[in-house]
Amino acid sequence: MKIGAMLGDIFGSLFKKPATEMYPFVRSDTPFRLRGQLKYDSEKCTGCQLCVKDCPADAIEIITIDKVAKKFVMRYKADRCIFCAQCVQSCRFDCIELSNDEWELASEKRQPFELLYGREEDIAALLERANQTEPVETVE
Repeated sequence: MKIGAMLGDIFGSLFKKPATEMYPFVRSDTPFRLRGQLKYDSEKCTGCQLCVKDCPADAIEIITIDKVAKKFVMRYKADRCIFCAQCVQSCRFDCIELSNDEWELASEKRQPFELLYGREEDIAALLERANQTEPVETVE
């Protein structure tokens, strides 16, 4: 590249508006079909687990609290999810969807990436049951 052409580009770009966006401070509208965080409606779920079987990233786990009363809790691992929407396609009862509003999922810690979806009393029962199981002792 010749120096004259390069200087022309430099002086021309000095008076142009920057092409970058001031993202955290100025937010633009999200696209309508953006695939964001997974949403789960436990009221509609029948526990068929097609979403679990079809998830290529193994990011979904359906935990059965009471099959007769249709009480299920979904454990969703957002750090594994590849947002392919295969679980949404395979769900026959429309209890799973990908939100186009919640897409900013960055975090400094790994804990917030594992989410439990379901009724509050079902999640409390699951956590209580997990706390009651005693850890296995190791023999040296």
